[in-house]
Amino acid sequence: MEEFRVKLQNEQEAMILFGLEDAHLRLMEEKTKCRFVARGTEVVVTGEGDRVRRAAAVIDELQKLIRAGNTLTPSDVLYVVSGPEADSREGREHMIASLTKVIATTQRGRPIKAKTIGQDRYIRSIDHESIVFGIGPAGTGKTYLAVVMAVKALKNKEVNRIVLTRPAVEAGEKLGFLPGDLQEKVNPYLRPLYDALFDLLGPETTARYLEKGAIEIAPLAYMRGRTLDDSFVILDEAQNTSPEQMKMFLTRLGYGSKAVVTGDITQTDLPRGQYSGLVEVQRVLTGIADISFHYFTARDVVRNPLVQSIINAYETEESRPEAGA
Repeated sequence: MEEFRVKLQNEQEAMILFGLEDAHLRLMEEKTKCRFVARGTEVVVTGEGDRVRRAAAVIDELQKLIRAGNTLTPSDVLYVVSGPEADSREGREHMIASLTKVIATTQRGRPIKAKTIGQDRYIRSIDHESIVFGIGPAGTGKTYLAVVMAVKALKNKEVNRIVLTRPAVEAGEKLGFLPGDLQEKVNPYLRPLYDALFDLLGPETTARYLEKGAIEIAPLAYMRGRTLDDSFVILDEAQNTSPEQMKMFLTRLGYGSKAVVTGDITQTDLPRGQYSGLVEVQRVLTGIADISFHYFTARDVVRNPLVQSIINAYETEESRPEAGA
């Protein structure tokens, strides 16, 4: 058995590192198989040699995140402690560089950063490719980060407008005839896009951009027949498009435009027997220059850590032979 002691800068750093009621320490104990004891602003780690050294490296990386202004959540701790990046110095350095880089700030001044290596790669793809597909489970930040990059491009005058669209498909339930005019009818489907814009720009600025036409939010059916020049276009919930709709959307792009397509192919709400355009497009467009496919996994989920377990459980169930019978 070996022992390692870590002296923290102050009580605030200790409080963030330990978590509420030492929840972060308990999580690190579970994953590293070491014993963590908090003593004021000091942590004592005991366990087998290799495990203690790994635990010490994890604490060091978490300290760097805290000192870079990150407020740790259980998801952050779980990501750092369980990732393969923690196995090498180069991997840890790359991880910290990725998770501390500020991409943008919210309307309230909160810095926005990638929370996982997968998110960092996704952001880099959006920076460098004209069409990016973000495919993976809920809670991985696919849509939110796409909107972040769109707002950033608009503010930097890289594009003249943002176009946000979704197919108006009910999520497994019949909503009937909604009241109101056309915009009021489609707003429930587009609510997540509004929420992201409000977080980044605030309601007043968002309303001003919408009024000027610098931001447009519309159902996918409104894209037919248009050519979108100098635009940042986001198609959300793309698993609910038909192959024909996907082709129609992708062929709307004009000069100086960029598109991000997001979706989760495990949560398709299309009628039974109808093929998803997001599934087909992976086969049709693979290998074309300036188009990239980015796949998120349960490890990129940044919601409650329990969501990762739920996704993993469903994936295990669906992979069983009898599940597809």
